[in-house]
Amino acid sequence: METAEQPNHDPRDGFWMRIILIVSALIAGAVAFLILGPRPEGMRGAVDVSALPTVNASLNGLAALLLLVGGLLAKRGRFDAHRKVMLTAFAVSAAFLVSYVIYHWFKEAPKQYTGDLRGLYLTILLTHIVLAALIVPLALVTLYRGWRDQRRAHRKIARITWPVWLYVSVTGVVIYVMLYT
Repeated sequence: METAEQPNHDPRDGFWMRIILIVSALIAGAVAFLILGPRPEGMRGAVDVSALPTVNASLNGLAALLLLVGGLLAKRGRFDAHRKVMLTAFAVSAAFLVSYVIYHWFKEAPKQYTGDLRGLYLTILLTHIVLAALIVPLALVTLYRGWRDQRRAHRKIARITWPVWLYVSVTGVVIYVMLYT
């Protein structure tokens, strides 16, 4: 039986880690294809997705707020509330991903930045993209470790996942502001 201080080395962990890596690679590949790949004829404009950038920014902002609350709850030892808030943050981020995929499926290309801070925008965008790709496996492994009550392993990876996830959520909102306001 696992204690709060000793991770469980269940043989199923290896299976689930492989599943997490496969799912993460599939998601990264699908998103890359949606942004860079060709569209079938008639997809562009088939559905009005003009409201989705605002929806996506709102979901990112909500995820950031939930991450801050979840982190505070963990520091205060309120682990049941922490678990609920972090699962909600995960659900909000998953809803963002679905909305993002729909938006890019029906849009020809991402909106181009036309402001005066191009270097800053590109720096934020590049770090956002790289870390967004990394957050999928990080969040899934962190969620798995928490779900299995592997507290030491969960805390260890959460120290990496939490700030990366928060950065991706906040910079998603910043990118929206730079593109649409």
